[in-house]
Amino acid sequence: MAALLQVENLHTAYGLSKVLFGISAEIDAGECVVLLGRNGVGKSTTIKSIMGLLTPAQGRVVWKGQDITGWAPHRIARAGIGFVPEDRRVFPELSVWENLDIAARAARRPGHWTMDAVYDLFPQLASMRNRMGGYLSGGEQQMLTIARTLMGNPELLLLDEPSEGLAPLVVDMLLEKIGELKRGGLTILLAEQGLEFSLALADRVYVLEKGTVRHSGPSRELREDRALADRLLAL
Repeated sequence: MAALLQVENLHTAYGLSKVLFGISAEIDAGECVVLLGRNGVGKSTTIKSIMGLLTPAQGRVVWKGQDITGWAPHRIARAGIGFVPEDRRVFPELSVWENLDIAARAARRPGHWTMDAVYDLFPQLASMRNRMGGYLSGGEQQMLTIARTLMGNPELLLLDEPSEGLAPLVVDMLLEKIGELKRGGLTILLAEQGLEFSLALADRVYVLEKGTVRHSGPSRELREDRALADRLLAL
């Protein structure tokens, strides 16, 4: 049976600056797979190449057996892939409720994730539903961005550096919530540099270095062999 998502030999550049050099990976339904590595190794570029925000110069992205390379991001979202960007991008002049409502209207995908369902996942958002997005803390904005993406009822959730720049207590909360999504059966591709955060969630990992896959395998390999993790990540 084919993987839910296949990334095949991706080469992606920003103008003349090449970033990815033949990235290949795959994700099965229900898995949490982590792209792990330091800043600047190509994790976010891989995520953006999947989401259609960047067009690979070579290679392809296959979603449920269909080549979606070069599709517009909104078309990819409507096909069932949700994207949580690193910079969050909430609408600052819209309320929490309006941020969520506009996402649901844009996606037009029926499913489990309704306003009530995301409020159950993130009760704090329910208590501040009338607060403007621009007045939320970084952690609250991250909750809103994840909730907003879930309103599109994705089959695959792309999370780009969700723990970046957040306080440890907020990171712990996000770890719990993403774990809850995983246990609920949602397929997750996570780009992350935090080793402990990644290994707490991942079924499998791809360690990236200089735009290539340096190591891939079950996450237990890195959990059980910290010397290997140290060598791979130069911690």
